[in-house]
Amino acid sequence: MSDYIVRATAADGQIRAFAANTKDVVETARKDHNTSPVATAALGRLLTGGAMMGIMMKGDKDVLTLQIKCSGPIGGLTVTSDSKGRVKGYVNHPEVMLPANAQGKLDVGGALGLGVLSVIKDLGLKEPYVGQTELKTGEIGDDLTYYFATSEQIPTVCALGVLINKEDGEVMLAGGLLIQLLPGAFEDTIEKLEKNLETLEPVTTMLAKGMSILDICKTALAGFEVEVLDEYPVKYVCTCSREKLERLFCTMSDDEIRAMPDENGRVVANCHFCNKKYIFN
Repeated sequence: MSDYIVRATAADGQIRAFAANTKDVVETARKDHNTSPVATAALGRLLTGGAMMGIMMKGDKDVLTLQIKCSGPIGGLTVTSDSKGRVKGYVNHPEVMLPANAQGKLDVGGALGLGVLSVIKDLGLKEPYVGQTELKTGEIGDDLTYYFATSEQIPTVCALGVLINKEDGEVMLAGGLLIQLLPGAFEDTIEKLEKNLETLEPVTTMLAKGMSILDICKTALAGFEVEVLDEYPVKYVCTCSREKLERLFCTMSDDEIRAMPDENGRVVANCHFCNKKYIFN
């Protein structure tokens, strides 16, 4: 099945959960940006988290942006998503290479280092909502968990994973799980959920066993009655176009436009999100 997100609720509305399969999305990003394995893992995690958070948005025109500015060699990452499961993103330095960490895994935390996570929600109002938190581990899932706890005061667990073929760097598996306790959750609900999460395997381990995203969601919510509310397709979609660039040029001054062409008299515009080039004479 193509990439999709499951939205569910449990414990009579005390818990809400999102689970995502994003293999194709992450592989598309890898190919578009020619990312190294560690950059693929970092961008893939943020794309997955962003896709699930985008589904939380209510308006058709609402846009969510996750932006990481960091001191590590990756430089930073940006992901945008919406309520329809469309997501895109890029890495500042897609070529970065690092040795494995102490656990023998891709060192995403080392690639990011210290930094700040910004969550920007454009809801069509005069000013977008902006929440910021420091990176706690650079592993992205932990950082999104920390963001929800501090900026939105919602107890959250976010688990993200990307499994990469060591031979050719191709994305084999990618997915995520985001579980939140809603206001008024009972103490026994909290305790049962915590016990489940203590023994929960990594997302990619469960995917490698052939478990579906719904299976993973129900495993995390074992002992609760789970109600699936929706399933959404997820796609890597970039909305850049030649027409949008032409409209942008119309807002520029004559002097700015005259300064743009290269030695061959051309203007080459490159999209950050999909790497597509537009050439104007």
